[in-house]
Amino acid sequence: MVKSAPDGYQLIEQPEKLATAARQLAAAKAIAFDLEADSMYHFREKVCLIQIATQKETLVIDPLKIDDLSPLKPVMANDRIRKVLHGADYDIRSLYRDFGIEVHNLFDTELASRFLGMHETGLDAVLQNRFGIQLDKKFQRKDWSRRPLPEAMMNYAAGDVHHLLPLSAVIEKELRAKGRLTWVREECDLLSQVRPAEPNHTPLFLNFKGAGRLKPRNLATLESLLQCRRRLAKAKDRPLFKVFSNKSLMTLATAMPTTPTALERSEALSPKQVKIHGQALLKAIRAAQDLPAQKLPVYPRQRSPRLPARVPERMAALKEWRDKKAEDLKLDPGLMLNKALMQAIAIQHPQRIADLKAVPDLHRWRQDVFGRDIVTIMKGVR
Repeated sequence: MVKSAPDGYQLIEQPEKLATAARQLAAAKAIAFDLEADSMYHFREKVCLIQIATQKETLVIDPLKIDDLSPLKPVMANDRIRKVLHGADYDIRSLYRDFGIEVHNLFDTELASRFLGMHETGLDAVLQNRFGIQLDKKFQRKDWSRRPLPEAMMNYAAGDVHHLLPLSAVIEKELRAKGRLTWVREECDLLSQVRPAEPNHTPLFLNFKGAGRLKPRNLATLESLLQCRRRLAKAKDRPLFKVFSNKSLMTLATAMPTTPTALERSEALSPKQVKIHGQALLKAIRAAQDLPAQKLPVYPRQRSPRLPARVPERMAALKEWRDKKAEDLKLDPGLMLNKALMQAIAIQHPQRIADLKAVPDLHRWRQDVFGRDIVTIMKGVR
């Protein structure tokens, strides 16, 4: 019987309490944790709460009240203690970005659910399926940087992490029965090594959908507008989308209005936005208009590498086998072998099991489980 909510939680807002809690956590065999952040409300997102559950208690740590979270580092890095998360990628990156915390011995219940063939793997769907528990997600998009947080939000945060240890026990048992536990463990070990992207100075338009369709002058205008939005968002401490939408910026980059009247006629912005930010936007557009032709950006076109003539045939053979095998295993075909992996195998054209080691990202479990089949297929096509 799994309780739908924890009996209570311990709020940790002082360094000495964190140190005591860390010593207690060091004795646990497994801990579950989750994070709450404020990406919907600020320019630079940050972790606002860390929830940790053991078999005995639930802790809610407030990193906005505690400057130094280093007592948690040995716990999270301890290979003996299993760390259970659901959808770990964001949490792993955020902990490292904000606190330099590394997580070892990870078990991701979302990833594990996919290896059991589940199609809906959000935490609410999984808990409903496994335990008949329905989560209340009304606080999911709230501002977790607020202080003090309402008691209802604190209870929500504590409740989210409360279910992960019993959930992991059920899922691990099923994975072991299907012979897939080692698959998930390897994938989780690799997932624990993800890190936040390093800052770079490439043009912002490279990450803007639709930018590749623009002419050089319009592309320069878009870049100028994106830089303007970034400056305003930073100054206001607001996320980019709450300053101007991408749709608005694309409309402006296409129309390139240079006067207040033209800006209003573009209907890209609300009257309030025009009033507050009109001059800044017009200045950004004019700056792009003044660029000499030789300095206009050109969207980089990456040509697909020319593949050996036999690669499509090899990929077709792999796909036919993969789809049938995935159906037999009741597994997502893309989880078994995605298109990039099939292409890499087809290019490598392995003729022996040992040759599979040269295929990028073909993890050990795939080599062990599917290696013989793959080599047989590759031997059957030139």
